[in-house]
Amino acid sequence: MHAVPTALIPWLDPAAIIEWAGPWALVVVCFIVFAETGLLIGFLLPGDTLLVISGLLTHTSNIFGVNIWVVSLLIGLSAFVGGEVGYYIGHKGGPAVFEKKESGLFSVKNVERTNAFFERFGGLTIILARFVPIVRTFAPVAAGIGHMNKWKYTLYNLIGAVLWGFGLTMFGYLLGYIPPVATFVENYIDLILLVAVGGTALVTLWHYLRERSKAKKAAAAGEDVVTDHAEAEALVLDPEVFERGPEHGEAPKA
Repeated sequence: MHAVPTALIPWLDPAAIIEWAGPWALVVVCFIVFAETGLLIGFLLPGDTLLVISGLLTHTSNIFGVNIWVVSLLIGLSAFVGGEVGYYIGHKGGPAVFEKKESGLFSVKNVERTNAFFERFGGLTIILARFVPIVRTFAPVAAGIGHMNKWKYTLYNLIGAVLWGFGLTMFGYLLGYIPPVATFVENYIDLILLVAVGGTALVTLWHYLRERSKAKKAAAAGEDVVTDHAEAEALVLDPEVFERGPEHGEAPKA
């Protein structure tokens, strides 16, 4: 099966990545899934699309040479281990991790966007973040820096890895039973997920920016210059945030 040249983002076409990897395709897929939450380098990797296409190609061409249960379980495990490593990096590195700001997409804005999710959804962010690009990269680190309860984090991380890693891969496989849908998804998966995930992300981002704008206006009279370390420490979440649920109802803080 050949990569579709008309994909919305051709250089990140998940089918092309899988074909390029050849016999190492499943290893490459698992590494990309791991890197998105474990190494803070997964910003531009096609996580969601890669999972669906991996499942779909397992059905249509058995490209990995193993059955869908093995593929889904290994991808889910990679997602779980990545989340654990991300938490460990944050827990051990502390606020200093956030001093590496404005480097590529590792920026204060992205950290604040992740914090806004925690403010709104509490510990459940660890599960929900799996389906939101960029946020899923920072959420484990933010949880580690804020010293979220390790066992609670691991439970949420496991649930998120199962729903996202195992679930989306299996979903792609099941689409193979509907040929017209499978063809459409394979050709336009990036556009479909961009609309689905992007819509949710934009609403949350708009809400957060509105609240941040209010906070800036309120503090405009006497804003002090802070050091990188002080600013990094200001990005650390209060541990109480992790105990909240979506019913808490507070707006994201600046």
